[in-house]
Amino acid sequence: MTFPVRLGVLGAAKIAKRSVLPAVKALSNHFTLVAIASREESKAQELATAFDCQAVVGYEALLERNDIDAVYVPLPTGLHGHWVAEALKCGLHVYAEKSFARNADEATSLVDLARDYGVAAMEGYMFLHHPQLQAIRRMIDNGAIGDLRHFQASFGFPPLPIGDFRYDELIGGGVLMDAAGYPIRISSQLLGDDLEVGSASINYAPESGTSMWGSAYLRSPSRPGLAASVAFGFDNHYQCRMEAWGSRGKLSAERIFTAGPEFQPIIQLATIGGVQQIEVAAHDHFRSALIHFSQLIHEQEARSAEFDAIVRQARLIEALRRLGTMP
Repeated sequence: MTFPVRLGVLGAAKIAKRSVLPAVKALSNHFTLVAIASREESKAQELATAFDCQAVVGYEALLERNDIDAVYVPLPTGLHGHWVAEALKCGLHVYAEKSFARNADEATSLVDLARDYGVAAMEGYMFLHHPQLQAIRRMIDNGAIGDLRHFQASFGFPPLPIGDFRYDELIGGGVLMDAAGYPIRISSQLLGDDLEVGSASINYAPESGTSMWGSAYLRSPSRPGLAASVAFGFDNHYQCRMEAWGSRGKLSAERIFTAGPEFQPIIQLATIGGVQQIEVAAHDHFRSALIHFSQLIHEQEARSAEFDAIVRQARLIEALRRLGTMP
């Protein structure tokens, strides 16, 4: 396959309209946006008009086309098991919003399908591709704070609009499928692939049974004593930060998960010599995430690490759910 990749979209979610589709259109050397599908014709037509592509009514109709190579899936997680599987069976590469699957078994099944059909699959944690995180990783690896001793991260936000699908556990909503994934994923990225959940506490809405907020303790079996504390929540005061505490210093960053294209991140490095404010250039991490997806499409050998990350993330979230306080 050569550039540009012909892309279809399954769903008319807000994140697609606000962030991902503008990034797709800006990457004309990598992608051609062919069509957008929705179950509602008006939604499909609205986005198709805005982004100069074709409108399709129904997800099946999009997957039946012979003029697309890959799909972007911003559907609720509860729908991924069916529609991501159907896309993979059509031989289409898939970039799905987090969480990729509802549980570890579903994630494993979908990744196995991707391997069997020889296509790429990617989970949409865009912050992984921002220079801010890459700079933090370099500083830790280069010993800026000495030996890493503890890591903490938090992500949560005020109430969502009434009726938001994320409040509906039945279709894959709940904080465990949403905000919780971010601090869990960054912990794996910075502490290593062997993290396990030591303990967790989850609060559930009494009426719906939807997971709402909580926290967890993660440990590294290969690095005794090294651990991470993570917190997450719906209907919370806004938090979006990380802190890496070392033997000789501390690194911290705000807006670690949601640095918009115009936002200039600042990493704070505190040591015995004082505090430094390290500026990072503003960057559209949705674009860099899509570029990574295009690389997975064209470089088959790069897919294995992404497959492993999808399954590992699902297992950690599942362990968090299992160990957390049930309703």
